[in-house]
Amino acid sequence: MRKIGIDAGGTLTKVAYQENGHMHVKTFSNQKQEEILQWLQLFTPDARFCLTGGRSASLQGNLQQKIVQIDEFQAIAEGTKHLLHEEKATYPDEFILVSIGTGTSIFHVNSERSDRLFGSGIGGGTWMGLGILLTGKDDFRKLVRLAGEGDSAKGDLLVKDIYQAQEAPLLGELTAANFGKAADNREVTSADSMASLARMIGETIMLLASQAAAKQQVEKIVFAGSTLDGNRPLRDVLNGFREMLPYEPIFLEKGAYAGAIGALLEG
Repeated sequence: MRKIGIDAGGTLTKVAYQENGHMHVKTFSNQKQEEILQWLQLFTPDARFCLTGGRSASLQGNLQQKIVQIDEFQAIAEGTKHLLHEEKATYPDEFILVSIGTGTSIFHVNSERSDRLFGSGIGGGTWMGLGILLTGKDDFRKLVRLAGEGDSAKGDLLVKDIYQAQEAPLLGELTAANFGKAADNREVTSADSMASLARMIGETIMLLASQAAAKQQVEKIVFAGSTLDGNRPLRDVLNGFREMLPYEPIFLEKGAYAGAIGALLEG
């Protein structure tokens, strides 16, 4: 019997399946549940569905096939380990996993087990929610493009803005207050605001991830989750603290599908 891994998150539903020895993935918006169900019924009428994610229950009642429920956190960790083996020539046996979906979860993973350490409400939901409020646009890709075109320094208050000619106790380019100059700078554009939002989200997540890495004495931090899919501005922020913090960031090409792939494998 064919198996399909499904990760029904807060915003997106991700699907993973194997065909001819290859792993295939697909994404649906949760606003189009009928489209999800139609595709599943037509493409895989006799499949066993391995479900995970916070909204998997809403799908479960509409599927007639055999269903296996997989623990969400276990699925993310196992899917990430599979992707590390698949995508990286060398991969760590122990790492901090940062999964940035609608919110963010942070795990300590090694060859024997995985433990969720803590999480944050800062994540993809923040990106979309504040992105709409700041720009009036509700398309993820358009918000990513705007962030790439903007200059966060126009809206963010930096350490050097406070100390100016004085010697600062910190690096001048560090953020003193996210959006701290926005009220006084009427030339801040939508693109600048999105660049500031990318910086705020990335800095917050990096602060949490670095604390987890220090506590576990691990330097490799693996980033996964759908919020990073094609999101170069956010990746750049997460990659931008290597001169100050002892960590090695690892980004996965199919990291958005870690949960779906893990559900498929665990099921």
